[in-house]
Amino acid sequence: MERYAFKWEKLTLPILFVGMIIALYLVFPWVPPDKMLGVVQKIFYFHVASAWNAFLAFFVVFITSIFYLKTRNRKYDVIASVSAEIGVLFTTIVLITGPIWGRSSWNAWWSWEPRLTTTLILWFIYLAYLMVREMDGDWEKKARLSAVFGIVGFIDVPIVYMSIRWWRTKLHPVVFGEGVDQTGGGIEPSMMVTLLTSVVLFTILYIVLLNRGIALQHMKIKLEQLKEQVREYVL
Repeated sequence: MERYAFKWEKLTLPILFVGMIIALYLVFPWVPPDKMLGVVQKIFYFHVASAWNAFLAFFVVFITSIFYLKTRNRKYDVIASVSAEIGVLFTTIVLITGPIWGRSSWNAWWSWEPRLTTTLILWFIYLAYLMVREMDGDWEKKARLSAVFGIVGFIDVPIVYMSIRWWRTKLHPVVFGEGVDQTGGGIEPSMMVTLLTSVVLFTILYIVLLNRGIALQHMKIKLEQLKEQVREYVL
């Protein structure tokens, strides 16, 4: 497993490195700044890409938690735990970049509007999920409890996405998918190219981090099993 992870990283890391250079070029020199917000608008490309990958990470937690409860196979628990950690990381980026945007756009660092509030709740839910996993006790008991937590916690993800549509906030406009034609406010073609590049790059980063995290978790499990065998032998 670890050998496969290292081989896979040899392929993806160069792609990720080249992609980062291309994305930074598109975000800063290539795409023009927004007429209203200026250069601060460029946070948008990191903010949205992070939000997309946070949703993806928590969806993986949701699916693998179901598989774990059904099969009791530990590999699903490992994937869920690593994906949750990455999801919290991306959500933290969202919660940091959002207020920076808000300070320029709304003249306030924070507003208890629906999108920000539900995103903060999402962050606390999966922070609690990670705390559950660090509790003392048998790993199977923690895995079952975490799986239930991961499934229930995912309910907040569609609420975060739909919040600006359900509560019609003026501070967080709908950019895509509003109305009958589902076009929303839309963005310029150059902005769309930059946004899609950022989303793809962050998704590759998520896959690399997930792959590395799973390999490390398997090494940690093997080490714990070896310690247990040594302890039984000595006693």
